[in-house]
Amino acid sequence: MSIEALTSDKEVISTNQVCNYEVALENAVSSIVKNVSKIGDRNPKIGKTNLKYAFCGPSDWVSGFWAGQLWLAYKITGEQSLRNSACLRKAYHQNLLEHPHWLDHDLGFQFSLTAVAQYKLLGDNDASEQALRAADALLSRFRRVGKYIVAWNETHELGLEKTQGRTIIDSLQNLALLFWASNETSNPTYRNAAIEHAETLMKHIVREDYSTFHTFNFNAMTQEPIKGETFQGYSDASCWSRGQAWAIHGFAQIFEHTGEHKFLELAKNLANYAIERLPDDGIPLWDFDLPSDEIPYRDSSAAAIMAAGMLLISSHCDNSMEESIYHKAGEKILNGLIQQCDLSQNPQAEGLLGEGASFVKGGLVNNMLPYGDYYYLEALMRMNGYTDFFWK
Repeated sequence: MSIEALTSDKEVISTNQVCNYEVALENAVSSIVKNVSKIGDRNPKIGKTNLKYAFCGPSDWVSGFWAGQLWLAYKITGEQSLRNSACLRKAYHQNLLEHPHWLDHDLGFQFSLTAVAQYKLLGDNDASEQALRAADALLSRFRRVGKYIVAWNETHELGLEKTQGRTIIDSLQNLALLFWASNETSNPTYRNAAIEHAETLMKHIVREDYSTFHTFNFNAMTQEPIKGETFQGYSDASCWSRGQAWAIHGFAQIFEHTGEHKFLELAKNLANYAIERLPDDGIPLWDFDLPSDEIPYRDSSAAAIMAAGMLLISSHCDNSMEESIYHKAGEKILNGLIQQCDLSQNPQAEGLLGEGASFVKGGLVNNMLPYGDYYYLEALMRMNGYTDFFWK
């Protein structure tokens, strides 16, 4: 799908005729309400072909995404069952904080969509304290010489030597927790670390053509940059589509917090790279550089994150042509998700989207994924005029 195609009103009319975003949002919220009693106090981790979710253990990076859906649905409906179910997650995340060896760069995912959301919506001071503890833990991972946040702990399967100088593209989404903590405490340390980390990734994890590495390695002793690598993408030289999506949404988010246009311009260029490589149905393969002899698994989670990111970018464009390009890209991707991956009207489905690619190299494909579900709901809300989310 080219940038030029997105300037054509004829194409947009033809692709939007069958999609009613208000109805799609209503269906998604109804599905979440339906699944409250099925999921209980557990946190969805991954769903397979039986449309049932397997659940998180005591320390999982995806543990906040079901709560994020509950809180967003509560914002829309005011339904008390959603609020009550979301509040049940507090104990899980409090226990997480009591085990420092479980804490890594994903603290933003885990606490922005749980404790921060609960504080913003209910004024819960205990939730605020929990989120600030998480922000402190995330800040402690910031390397002040290298100016980056270490992604994983020495207990990661890659081992001590390969983790302690490694940062990761997903971390861009987690910076919202640091910006929130800075605003809450009037302490610029959190904010400064977030900006310096974003600038480091801008320099090292984004390639000259605006594709991205999944991870980037620094010398853990000297903090000198070494090279970009992948863990989940096809190869070190390829562009993992969900990583590109994290960067699109992440840098647009950082612009919202800072007002620095270099982050918005970068988000646009990252988005342009993705737009030029999206298939006609708008749903990317799991890697943009996948060879033709590989099985072409799609990733609905990458699509959902991209859709939300494209719509976020469009909301900050001063130029009407640019606003239209990114808004139409978000529509195009959402149309594909609604038409081909949406499970919200399936009474057996415990998630919102099928065809997520969790970890292709590990054999995890065609999954329901709680993060895909969350960003799908966020994108549908953005399409319906919502602008206030827990990331800011």
